[in-house]
Amino acid sequence: MRILGCLLVATSLLWAADLPLSGIGHAAYLVSDLAKSDAFYRDVLGFERAFELKNAAGEVNLVYYKINDDQFVEIFPTLKPGQDERFSHVCLSTPDIERLHAMLRERGLNPPAIADGRDGTRRFVIQDPEGTRIEFQQYLPESAQRKARGVATPRRISARLRHVGIKIKDEAAALAFYRDKLGFVETWRGGPEGGPVRWINLRMPGGSGDYLELMLYDTPPTKAQLGSMHHICLEVDEIQKPWAELKARGVPDVDRHRPRIGRNQRWLLNLFDADGTRTELMEPRTTNR
Repeated sequence: MRILGCLLVATSLLWAADLPLSGIGHAAYLVSDLAKSDAFYRDVLGFERAFELKNAAGEVNLVYYKINDDQFVEIFPTLKPGQDERFSHVCLSTPDIERLHAMLRERGLNPPAIADGRDGTRRFVIQDPEGTRIEFQQYLPESAQRKARGVATPRRISARLRHVGIKIKDEAAALAFYRDKLGFVETWRGGPEGGPVRWINLRMPGGSGDYLELMLYDTPPTKAQLGSMHHICLEVDEIQKPWAELKARGVPDVDRHRPRIGRNQRWLLNLFDADGTRTELMEPRTTNR
């Protein structure tokens, strides 16, 4: 009985504690052309190609663009002609992959075994109710990300990946997963003026302040809508300085890209890579302007 009681207490503690998460590690997308990917993520956004991985034939099949020492954009040059979905997965970093795995198992999510990644990390992947892949990853001293620490990024337009957008059809199922199982906390929801709720912001456990933005939809999204829903948001102190730099780097001065105040009362602007995947720049504070 004493052993059973201890087990019940341990299980209860695993449920009550926040998941050991340190922030968003990366967002991953498919592209049709690596040269065009470089033109956007390196030349426009200013993120260095920190490292790359190759397949058995010696071909580059994964590129890591560095935002900061802990956050990256992963790019797979595997987008096929006519393929609408360009989003691969979002990765959440942890300092303790073993404890995280045990906690998710206790919460009934049945995570697969922890595996060694090609980049030298330890990781496992689960899926949300929509089928979106959520990767959990721990950096190790020998991982490529840790070896890339200190790689200069002097031209980066932002030094912080603050949120990743993912599409969601069933709000109740999504909240049961992210809020009830993973412990995310809703901080804001909104949508077009006078319209239904289309965005729900869920802050992840831990002190990073990073969050996922659930992008709600009723009918199957178009290719353009998918590119906008599955986006990354880069935080900037104020929008006008990076906007001036982006124009100097060749971003057209047109309404599609110009800064505006969003529904959350924050200054933001939108950019798109060659395949239509959106990158949002946003100030961290609301404004009365």
